[in-house]
Order: sequence, then structure tokens, then C-alpha cells
Amino acid sequence: MQYYDLYYMILVVPAILLSLVIQVHLKRTYAKFEKIPNAKGYTGAQMARDILQHAKSPVVVESIPGTLSDHFDPTAQRVRLSSDVYNGTSVAAIGVAAHECGHALQFQAHYAPMLVRNAVVKITNISSALIYPLILLSVILQISGLLRIAVVCFFIVFLFQLITLPVEFDASRRALNIIENSGFSERDVSGAKSVLGAAAMTYVAAMLVALMNFLSFLLRVRRRAK
Repeated sequence: MQYYDLYYMILVVPAILLSLVIQVHLKRTYAKFEKIPNAKGYTGAQMARDILQHAKSPVVVESIPGTLSDHFDPTAQRVRLSSDVYNGTSVAAIGVAAHECGHALQFQAHYAPMLVRNAVVKITNISSALIYPLILLSVILQISGLLRIAVVCFFIVFLFQLITLPVEFDASRRALNIIENSGFSERDVSGAKSVLGAAAMTYVAAMLVALMNFLSFLLRVRRRAK
């Protein structure tokens, strides 16, 4: 276990700490621009419906509880906005709403990275659920093969996070282009860019954590094999 602990401390812990710092930065950035009204007085719901109507998309916009729980559900064809975004008229609200609509536009345009990500969601969820039971069983039963399977699961999770990056970056790019070309002020565009940029970094952090987990266990398995 000493080698595992060393690898974990050197690789995984710094990545987790970085992720926590980025989460705090996102919350602070969102809180700042949630207090600033956008120039047109649009709610997030209005923003989303305008975008989808202009794109002739059948996707429906609906409100859900929670904070920063906003997402696009391709299966149900729904853009789901947290109540603060759905009803809010802030810079943050239009930025988040436009970003989620960016995902809907990706789906409509058959954007390749999104299609790939959607195709591997199930296997990623299964892999993520199996990782720690496999590690526990490998320790209890002393079966090294189980740890190798856990490493493969870690790699699948890492690949999913890697594929997620272009999907999220492209959705933000689409969102900012829409806001910029919809008559909003430069302050609105700049504020939305700050919020979406902070949100994008959380996906980078998640990818790094997944990568460091994979590497730490891979090194442990290779050490055992010697």
C-alpha cells in the first residue's frame, strides 16, 4: 500500500485540490455575475427559447430545482435550467442558458464529439460504479487481476472526461457568439465569458483528476508486476 499511497499523494491529491480551487472560483464568479442584470432584461428562459426558436429546434425549455444544475437532456429533448437561471435576468443567467442551448444546437447539427460522448455514457457510468468495489475485492481476495480491471475502468472514465472537453468548449463558443450577435452589451458578453470560462475549467479539472487516478493505479499495478 505504501507505493499506492505515495502515487496517490503525488498525483491525485494535487489534482483534487486544484479541482476544489476551481469549484470555489466558479461559485464566486457565478455569484458575482448573478447580481448584474443583463442589458435586455432577458430571463434565462427567454434567452433559451429565442435561441431554440431561431434554430427551429423542437427542444423544450423547463425549470428544475438546484443551483448550477442546468443541463441539456438529448434523450428527452429538454434544456433544463435551474430556477435561478430560468427566472433570472442576470448576465450569468443568459450565459448559462445560452451554453445549454449550445448543446442542443450541437445535437441538432450532429456534432461528432457530442455523439461520441453520448455513445459512451453508459459504459462510463458502469465503469465508474465498478472501480472501488473492484479495488476493495482485490485487497480482500488478493487477486491482482481485479486491480487491472479497475485500471481499465479508470482509463474509460478518463477518456470520457477528455471527450467532454471539446463538447463543453464548443457549447460555450456557440453561446458567446449568440450573445454577442443578439444585441447584448459588451459588459454582458464579457461577464458571460467569465462565467462560462470558469465553468469550463471545472471540466479540465475533472479530466486531470481522472487522469491522475488512472496513472496512480497503473503505476501500482506495474510495480506489483515486477
